[in-house]
Amino acid sequence: MQLKVLSWNIWLDGDLDGIVEFIRAADADIIGLQEVIPEREPDILKSIEGLGYHSAFDSVTELRKDGKKMGNAIFSRNEIKSSQTHILYETDNRLSSEVERRLALQADIQVNDTILHVFSTHLAHTHQKQSNIQDLQVENLIKLLPAEKTIVTGDFNATPVSGVIQRMRGVLNDSDPSGAPTWSVYPDGCKVCNLKGIDVRLDYIFASKDLKSYSPAIGNSKASDHLPVSAMIEV
Repeated sequence: MQLKVLSWNIWLDGDLDGIVEFIRAADADIIGLQEVIPEREPDILKSIEGLGYHSAFDSVTELRKDGKKMGNAIFSRNEIKSSQTHILYETDNRLSSEVERRLALQADIQVNDTILHVFSTHLAHTHQKQSNIQDLQVENLIKLLPAEKTIVTGDFNATPVSGVIQRMRGVLNDSDPSGAPTWSVYPDGCKVCNLKGIDVRLDYIFASKDLKSYSPAIGNSKASDHLPVSAMIEV
């Protein structure tokens, strides 16, 4: 069976109406989203559910002055049998209190006679520089992953040449090894990064070695500071 998988950081300042319209047109089977804030209007979870999707969502406390919850979501045309949240690290004395905690959301999805293990994650933003915190997060993520029937979507805040992405590529297949850029549509996506345009790859879809991925694509949308990425996965 062929499934279209889409991943998108929809940006805390994203155009939610534009995001819903893009997702409607994309007609993906599985969607992993990051920077999801249900308290914004329109409610992005309900809007996408209205397109015929089952959903899972969770958030962790982050450094947001407005107090709104921001997290990751997974949407599926097929039934989500269960979901769970994995905290990728706990704050302790080794980690700066100024670093946001991040999570990996897992949804187990029934596709015919197969259970697919789908993850949506968002690693700490370190301005495209090596980070011990990112290294720790990705190691904790890898420990969670079943060896088969696994798809990982997300904004890794890491470039294709980074240790983080090289580590992921050692465990899973990168659906788009070209490393084509996905960020940033808007300079406000990172005011201290001195962005000149869409010239950095941060967003990925990985699949376990038993799954075949093909037809990677980068969507054209100005609804977020990130571009959506997609791939076909054969189960």
